[in-house]
Amino acid sequence: MTVKDRIKRAAPRQAREQLRELLVKYGERTADQRPLPDFLVIGTKRGGTTSLWRYLLQHPLVPPLFPAWNTKTSHYFEENFGRGEAWYRSHFPTRRQRAALERRHGGPSKVGEAAPLYMFHPLAAARVAALMPQARMVVLLRDPVERAYSHWKERRTEGKEPLDFAAALAAEPDRTAGERERLLADPTYVSEAYDWYTYRERGRYLDHLEPWLDRFDRSQLLFLASETFYRDPAASYAKILDFIGLPPYQLPAYDVFNDRPSRGMDDAVRAELRSYYRPHNEALADRLGMTFAWS
Repeated sequence: MTVKDRIKRAAPRQAREQLRELLVKYGERTADQRPLPDFLVIGTKRGGTTSLWRYLLQHPLVPPLFPAWNTKTSHYFEENFGRGEAWYRSHFPTRRQRAALERRHGGPSKVGEAAPLYMFHPLAAARVAALMPQARMVVLLRDPVERAYSHWKERRTEGKEPLDFAAALAAEPDRTAGERERLLADPTYVSEAYDWYTYRERGRYLDHLEPWLDRFDRSQLLFLASETFYRDPAASYAKILDFIGLPPYQLPAYDVFNDRPSRGMDDAVRAELRSYYRPHNEALADRLGMTFAWS
């Protein structure tokens, strides 16, 4: 590729970035006209949050984030908290836009975002409770063994994980040592290691859900097994819409997005993880009063 060709290819990207910056600034200037979200999908990573978000966006009363290419989250409560409330509000539609949507479709609009790191970040629950105490949270929980392997496969596919699964599990304590403590000590700190390499730790669900259970009424939290969501997406979707406060809506299809099946895990590694998670799963089921196939 010649230099001229590279310049031609780069120009549209630069134009898009410039446009994005202008829209972000516009969103911040109009932040006082943009209500905070009604709901958050807070987890879990590799538990179906991408598919659920795609389903929600197909509902006529769920508008996308602003600008629309921001996909499913602003990453505000973990990565961008220092940018401030106006920056966060800039990602959501204005009252006028929501009112127009409601007139067109004859129902209440509901705005949200899906950020699976929120459940896991040690400061996110307190931040959400302080800013949006009435928000509702949707929590998808996948078999932690399958979740860990799927997480590792994602990192391998992205080129961020050079180790095989067993080696990555063994390296996790050293890779992530002190990261949680740094996040707690410095509200501006962002940890790639805490996001990328916490294959085992993320599956200790109750440890990460306790801050949410402590700060929000149970009626504001909907827990659903990812396996149930995968097996019967239409019924799960209907349940989630009702929880959020949206009228029923039937999708033409319930495709799975961002799927990485966990076939190929070493039997010995699987057995070790099953044993490791057993007491954590039992504590989770007891705390939530729910039964999970993997608990």
